[in-house]
Amino acid sequence: MKQQMIEMIEKHQKIIILRHMRPDPDAYGSQMGLKELILKNYPEKTVYADGQHEESLTYLGKPDVLTEEDYVDALIIITDTGNTERIDSEYYTKGVSILKIDHHPDVDQYGDMRWVDTTSSSTSEMIVDLFEYGRDHFNWEMTSAAARLLFAGIVGDTGRFMYPSTTLKTFQCASELLKHKFDREEIFAGMYEVERKVLHLQGYVYQNFTMDEYGAAYIKIDRETLESFHVSPSEASQLVSTLGDVKGIRAWTMLVEEDNLIRVRLRSKGPVINTLAAEFGGGGHPLASGASVYSWEEADELIQKLQQLCR
Repeated sequence: MKQQMIEMIEKHQKIIILRHMRPDPDAYGSQMGLKELILKNYPEKTVYADGQHEESLTYLGKPDVLTEEDYVDALIIITDTGNTERIDSEYYTKGVSILKIDHHPDVDQYGDMRWVDTTSSSTSEMIVDLFEYGRDHFNWEMTSAAARLLFAGIVGDTGRFMYPSTTLKTFQCASELLKHKFDREEIFAGMYEVERKVLHLQGYVYQNFTMDEYGAAYIKIDRETLESFHVSPSEASQLVSTLGDVKGIRAWTMLVEEDNLIRVRLRSKGPVINTLAAEFGGGGHPLASGASVYSWEEADELIQKLQQLCR
């Protein structure tokens, strides 16, 4: 698969790399890291990383701003995005071909070519794997800019290497990136700044979540609460793992109100929850998923189904 993907990259002059809406460090890391790799090894190509910018990730960089016309004759590569509903561009079908690179379960099998590895800690780790294949077979070279972005993506999706998804291969990929010079402190400082900002909201989450006798829990955070803590919806969502420390909890959801929808973050210590996320237009991993609902009544329906799962 890596051979065919690199051959596809070599074949096209214009390449647009996309990722999911409301990006996290792995989305930015895999998308922008791949952009830097392609530009380094094929400087004659035109390569873009499109999508709406997430202000809390400015320390990693900013995506390009494209129009529908830019997509004509482009190879589209979509990273870290399990289903089409979450692709952060309405023009992704306007290119000539679509490549999917992702570590989420391949429920939505979109794209002309797919490389999906659910054993990988992150899509950024997969891009490092792609680089190593390219280095060995196509004389690819790594850059400090690409290494910085990919390292940030791996750190973000592994919770600083603390999540169970972290493997020996994860550390091997990180060690490969650390051969290149970049400011690790800047990456950790950027992540810490978001954590520091939501610290007070974390206390609110602990005080106001609800858990039933079967270990199903939820916390609702409306717009008024966000405004009172001076926290954005994307920043609040960083706290979804907080409830994992609660004794007796088995699965939980954080529901954060935005302007026109309610963002759902689902986590679990056992019950499979990505099927529940799929019922509400979302998806993800068996123990970590996301979705969207459009009213608090629909949110209550999702909570009831989560409670049923835990029974």
